[in-house]
Amino acid sequence: MKKAIFFDIDGTIWDRSQWIPDSAREAFRLMKQQGHYLFISSGRTRVFIPDESLMPLGFDGVLAGCGTYGEFQKEVKFYHRIPLEEIQRINEILRDLGAAYILEGRHLLYLDEERFSDKSSFSRKIKQALGQNVVRVTGNEESLEVSKFCINYMDDKERQKELEREVGKDYTIIYREGTFMEVVPRGFNKATGIQEICRMLDIAQEETYSFGDSSNDLDMLEYTAHSVAMGDGMQEAKDAAEYVTAPLAEDGIYQACKHYGLI
Repeated sequence: MKKAIFFDIDGTIWDRSQWIPDSAREAFRLMKQQGHYLFISSGRTRVFIPDESLMPLGFDGVLAGCGTYGEFQKEVKFYHRIPLEEIQRINEILRDLGAAYILEGRHLLYLDEERFSDKSSFSRKIKQALGQNVVRVTGNEESLEVSKFCINYMDDKERQKELEREVGKDYTIIYREGTFMEVVPRGFNKATGIQEICRMLDIAQEETYSFGDSSNDLDMLEYTAHSVAMGDGMQEAKDAAEYVTAPLAEDGIYQACKHYGLI
C-alpha cells in the first residue's frame, strides 16, 4: 500500500548549514524504491525552496507556505494568494507597529529593508540565497503577490498584542524561536495542505506520515496517522508526535523510517 510521507525542511531534512546526512538520503532512496510518495512540507514559500538541493532526493511534490501552496510532479495544484487590498492593509499595520517583516509569495519575497537589515542576519541570508527574487516592499505595494508573512523583530510585548488584535481574527500567528513569528491566513496550515494532496491522490489518512521539528509542524504532526519529531527539535513538536526519533545528525530520519517499516 502506497504511503504519503511529508517532511519539513529546516531542522528535519537539513541543519542550519543545509547539510543533509547520508543516512537520510539513503532513506529517501529506499522509500522511493517501495513506491511511496514523498513530499516536502515547509513553512517556506515556493520561491525559497531550492529545487537543485532537494528535489533530486526523490520528492514527488511540495507543500509550501504553511499549506497555502501545493504541487505534484512539478504541476501547481493549489495556491492561496492574499488579496492585494488585504495585504496592503497588513503592510500598513506592520509599518505602523515598527515591525521588521517579510511578505512571502510563491515567486518573490518582499523585504522591509529599512527595519529588517540591522535587526537580523536572516535578511542577509535570504538575499544571498535568492538574489533578484528578494525585492523591497517600498515601490512594489501595487503588485504584492503574497500568501503569508513573517516578522523577525518587534520591539515590545505591547506591540505584539496590538498585532494580535489587528490580525488575529483572520490570521494564525505561529510563535517560533526568539522574536520570530510566522503569520498565515486562517484555514491554512500544513495539515490542510496534506488533506488536499491526499484527496487528489486518493491516499487514505491512515497511510500518512509526517516528520517535523518545530511549532509550525504541530498541525501536520497531529493530523497524520503517524508522526515523527526530530530528537533535537522543539519540545512542542515532541509532545505532538507519535514517535520521537534521534537527532538529525544521528540518523534520525533513517531510524524513524526503519521504526515504521517504510524502508
